[in-house]
Amino acid sequence: MLTPLRRPPPSPKQEYQEFLLERIEEYKNTVSREELLRIGDEAVRELEANAQDQYLLTEVLLLEHVDRLIARRLRLPSFQRWKQKHRALRDAQRQPTHWGLDAEHPVVSWTPRLEPGDLALVIGASALPAALLIAAHDVAVLLLDQELAAVEGAESRAVTEQLATRFESLVVHFGSWLPDVLPALVVIDPGALASARAKDRRSFLADLQARTRPGGVHIILSGPRGEAVIPLALKGLQGEYDGWQLQRHRRGKGGGFTALKPARQADTRANVSE
Repeated sequence: MLTPLRRPPPSPKQEYQEFLLERIEEYKNTVSREELLRIGDEAVRELEANAQDQYLLTEVLLLEHVDRLIARRLRLPSFQRWKQKHRALRDAQRQPTHWGLDAEHPVVSWTPRLEPGDLALVIGASALPAALLIAAHDVAVLLLDQELAAVEGAESRAVTEQLATRFESLVVHFGSWLPDVLPALVVIDPGALASARAKDRRSFLADLQARTRPGGVHIILSGPRGEAVIPLALKGLQGEYDGWQLQRHRRGKGGGFTALKPARQADTRANVSE
């Protein structure tokens, strides 16, 4: 049984404000400085015309009005229109085929068991489709990868899919450090660990296991074919899960295995490496 969450998911209003902010910032990043200054001048004129000496024109008011002018230019939808489209989008995103995943993918069966507010930790940007499928189910996702370009690409995709409020990513050298989190679900792409030294890999997996909540789950994928780095042998990875309940994935599920942490294993926080 996966543990209940500690924080509620963002409200539709919060998601809508995040959507507006993302689109406005994208626009600012695509226009010249001169164009932004022209928008600023327009904002000053409108504020002064409407102020009628009722308030002092401040930088905060000016910046807020600049954002409103940009939203008007972009014809961004009202909250009600956005909510209707957003609901349809989210329904589509909760289907594995939206992410190019098969219905038999191991993450598909575990995702509905998570509760809003649980944390899913995803190791390796190659597992981004699984990460975004989880995020679409109102679960917070943290993706770790060793490559900056991979992390930036993952963040960009999350913004495009309007999942940024539930998705974060970090560049981490596997074996050196892990963020202070207690995931209920961990998804591991073995290819992401293939370049790590054996000592670092064992340390990293042990840290992940210690941080995982009792009753939590690790899903080890088979890794995509044709990678430049040969994925780790699954038998070797299975050996790192002593005391966990292991379930091999059928060939139709792409290989790999799932490891379930004993519900009474009490090392979740006490044995986390510094």
